[in-house]
Amino acid sequence: MDQTQAVATAIEGYFNLMYDANDRHFSQVFHEACLVHGMRDGTLTGWTASEFRDVMRNRPSPASTKSPRDQQILNIGHIAPNLATASVRVRIGQTCFIDHLIFHRIDEKWLITSKAFHVAQVFPPGS
Repeated sequence: MDQTQAVATAIEGYFNLMYDANDRHFSQVFHEACLVHGMRDGTLTGWTASEFRDVMRNRPSPASTKSPRDQQILNIGHIAPNLATASVRVRIGQTCFIDHLIFHRIDEKWLITSKAFHVAQVFPPGS
């Protein structure tokens, strides 16, 4: 498998985790040293991987609320053999995010080591 396909496969794992919120898969997607950050309501919000895992545990999953599944890889960039970047669009509940992900290949597995998010759109309830 070429590296672009390997990163695309890792992104599919990310999309599945964001939709299903299956905690057992968290460490297969995010490295324990990952930082997650982005602007919410004009304020920079940031979490460690552990804190973000708790955020995911404490909210209903989009799958459990039968939220529409809407996701797209916008681009994948390779910078070095063990470093890649990706921009994706993903809907979680009523919120559509643009996420900028940094992946490192660690022990031959691509893991997210940084996630910066942007709230692109908030859908009205029921849509």
